[in-house]
Amino acid sequence: MARTLGYARCSTNETKQDINRQKRELKKLGVKDDKYIYWEYESGTKTDRAEFQKMLDVLAQGDTIVTTEVSRLTRSTKHLCDIMQIVQDRKIRLIIGSFIVDCRNEEIDPMTKGMLMMWGVFSEMERDMISQRVKSGMDNAKAKGRKIGRPRVVKDSLPEKFFKFYDLYKDGQFNITEFAKLMNCSRTTIYKYIRMVQ
Repeated sequence: MARTLGYARCSTNETKQDINRQKRELKKLGVKDDKYIYWEYESGTKTDRAEFQKMLDVLAQGDTIVTTEVSRLTRSTKHLCDIMQIVQDRKIRLIIGSFIVDCRNEEIDPMTKGMLMMWGVFSEMERDMISQRVKSGMDNAKAKGRKIGRPRVVKDSLPEKFFKFYDLYKDGQFNITEFAKLMNCSRTTIYKYIRMVQ
């Protein structure tokens, strides 16, 4: 039976961006259950994202992938081309907001492909512009003698919620993925926190 799988992504951690808005939109777009939503805090330029890859691994012919906008899938035009090839090869449907690419019975038509490629180019350009602004801001701050970078996370500054769930995790009541979902953060963050308290 064909399934509808959702993908949500934010590039910064849980303290800066709320990924739940995307999850709510994915449900409106047809994802029936939370277990079919794959989400993570990772850069859109990375092609080896854990949850994205996990979703691809379970995809079957006739399934549907839903995401809210093309920049959630990727901010790389090359990676977008790879994703479009997967959509065609596996004969699935891709829904990006209100835009639908249906390859369950046929290949992507040139007009649809062109539209997607334009989105990809704009998404990549937006990423480059943001990166340039950030670099310029950091250079300016350094010139004024300000300290640059994130404050260092130490054991004493870990969220209280982490310690609340950590003992349950150690007792084997849930795995790393479930721990990350309870904390609303990435598994990488959980691993980092665990290393700090061991």
